[in-house]
Amino acid sequence: MSKKFLTLILVFAIIGPTFAVSSVTAQTACTNVIEGKSRSQLEQELEACNKEIEQWTKTLNETKATSASYARDVAVLTAKINAAQANIKGKNIAINNLSKDIAVKQNKITELDSRLERGKQSVADILRKTNEIDSYSLAEAVLGGKEFSEFFVDIDSYASTQRALEVLFDELRGTKKLTEVEKAELNKKKQAEAEAKAALEAAKKAVEIANDEKKSLLAISKNQEKNYEQVLADRQAKASAIRNALFPLRDAGAIPFGTALQYAQDASKKTGVNPALILAILQQESNLGANVGSCVITDLQSGQSKSVNSGSVFSNGIHPTRDLPVLQSLLPNLGRDPLSTKVSCPVSHTFGYGGAMGPAQFIPSTWKLMVSSVSKATGKTTPDPWDPADAIMAMALFLEDIMGTTGDSYTDQRTAACRYYSGQVCYPSGRVGKGLSYGNQVMSRVSSLQRDIDVLQSI
Repeated sequence: MSKKFLTLILVFAIIGPTFAVSSVTAQTACTNVIEGKSRSQLEQELEACNKEIEQWTKTLNETKATSASYARDVAVLTAKINAAQANIKGKNIAINNLSKDIAVKQNKITELDSRLERGKQSVADILRKTNEIDSYSLAEAVLGGKEFSEFFVDIDSYASTQRALEVLFDELRGTKKLTEVEKAELNKKKQAEAEAKAALEAAKKAVEIANDEKKSLLAISKNQEKNYEQVLADRQAKASAIRNALFPLRDAGAIPFGTALQYAQDASKKTGVNPALILAILQQESNLGANVGSCVITDLQSGQSKSVNSGSVFSNGIHPTRDLPVLQSLLPNLGRDPLSTKVSCPVSHTFGYGGAMGPAQFIPSTWKLMVSSVSKATGKTTPDPWDPADAIMAMALFLEDIMGTTGDSYTDQRTAACRYYSGQVCYPSGRVGKGLSYGNQVMSRVSSLQRDIDVLQSI
């Protein structure tokens, strides 16, 4: 291929797709300009950004489907960068709107708190007045020389005071309820803002990496010392290294990354769950296994277990009635010994139980519920939670159930990871959940793994 012809292809790859999008962006205006715009304008721009993301993603997928070439690779990176940049613009708009909403909610709560405080003071004043009237007797009225007409006026005053107190209590209860509602809404807005900011940082990182790759490719046209054939050779060598690198699996040993990816992709076809998310959770579980350790059961009555690393003995090794009987009935069919098969250790000697099985860390009672679905998906009569292929399929099915009909955004995936770990969302009832750190670490792994997957898919 001549240098002139290659340059023409390169120009088309970089500029050509942009023409298709420019007509859309000119009408819908997905921009970086936020200041001075109304909420309705920003919402229209957010819709425009979402359309641009959709169009660039379509371009990216279509371009990936073509055979590998210099121009194709530059076009792929261009589409990836443009999609990510539109995503960044959209997230900035969302964060801006959320910040405004948070300020409004905060002011509303401040106003309601002031109303509550004034109401409490009014209640105190009325109670003091009521006490004054209650302490004034008929004898005091007679002996004090007070006219009966004045005394009955005081009785009327007492009745009206009591009614005012009832009205005020009703108002206070209503204000308190409204305050609680506003605070709950505020927590939701803050949660959404935090998640949008996390997704924004992930998108920025993706742009940075894609830009670096694109610059490297563009530099080749100016550097005769290295041609595209060498780029392909380098990429194939990198892909081979990625594919052959060992992927650690908890309590099941390591397998080649390429094999783990194939299992995850097979599971994804059945469930629609992102392969990078599946592998990221497996990595995170393996990391936890390295930190917490693995145990073997030492007492088949009580469920006591012992760490194979430290020798620590756990009286709460495995739940003795919920999980231990299930484990004992499961293992013989798999040809495993219940006294030598590794399961997870408890987090501590005083809290919770261990006994989770294999790379995906299913407790026996949960695995029992999953067996039928895993068997149907894999075609195996007796799935094995320590078998990487079965464990990965089970994890994908479990994640599919967790995610339900939600999307596949950064927030959706992180929420699924939090629920996989703790059974709770990352922000239960507006508070930070105990699985948030786990979810953040999983999403960091998702980004890294996706880059490796992209390298393998580009060959």
